[in-house]
Formats: sequence, C-alpha cells, structure tokens
Amino acid sequence: MTDIPATPRFSLPLLAVAQAQKEVTHNEALSLLDALLHAAIEDGPLDVPPGGPLEGQCWLVGTAPSGVWAGEAGAVAIWTAGGWRFAAPRAGMRVVRLTDGAWLRCDGSGWSEPATIAAPAGGVTVDSEARSAIIGLILHLGAQGLLNSG
Repeated sequence: MTDIPATPRFSLPLLAVAQAQKEVTHNEALSLLDALLHAAIEDGPLDVPPGGPLEGQCWLVGTAPSGVWAGEAGAVAIWTAGGWRFAAPRAGMRVVRLTDGAWLRCDGSGWSEPATIAAPAGGVTVDSEARSAIIGLILHLGAQGLLNSG
C-alpha cells in the first residue's frame, strides 16, 4: 500500500479519489486506530513473535526481532484477522504493558521503562512513619506508571 496516501503521524492509509475497493484501505486504517488508541501491549519488548495470538492483541517488538517480525524493531506489532500489522512508534507515544501495568514511553530512539525502586528496609533505627510515607509514595508513583515498585 505504498502508493496510497497516508496520514503524517502514524501512516494511516487515506482514501484516494476514484480508488477501487475503498473498504480495504478504510478497514486497514480502522485496525491500526483500534490498536493505537489507548495503546495496550500484552508484553514486550520481545524479539520473537508469540505463539497463538488473539485478534486485537499487541506486543512491543524488541531491538533484534526475528521471523515474521524481522525488520520491525521497536514497532507495535498488532495481530489482526489478516495477520501481523506494524505501527512505527513516534516520540512521546506511550503504551501500557498489561503483564505488569508499566507505562513505556518512546523517546524517538527507543522505548524507556519506568525506574524500579525497592521499598525501604533495614537500618538500625526504624522510623515507621517515614517508611510508611515512602511506601505510599512508591505505590502512588507506580499507579501512575512513573516507576515499577519492587
């Protein structure tokens, strides 16, 4: 579909004047929109495609993909009734990873994950109020996707 005009941000196919089978182009654009709007990935980044994906599921492709994902490093892989579709990421794009709830962000050169900070522990003198406050902050930051609590 390289001859079909596309949107500038996500290369969604646009209908062309006097185009035959417009439904094909329209359905392709809707499939990509369905996956990218409030994007949620099953897991990733992964270099090997998962076995037995369900229609509508998405994954984040790793930096050294193989098989049918070869050449799609960093893309969002979408399983559709017609097979794999790939959406190239853009700087500022965010996806939530369903396996752990982490928000990943594309910085334009790759995907970054939130920092992992372990809960405070140890020490000779335990200040339970400070520890409770820190644990609360970690939980709230994790809930916002800013870090993974460990």
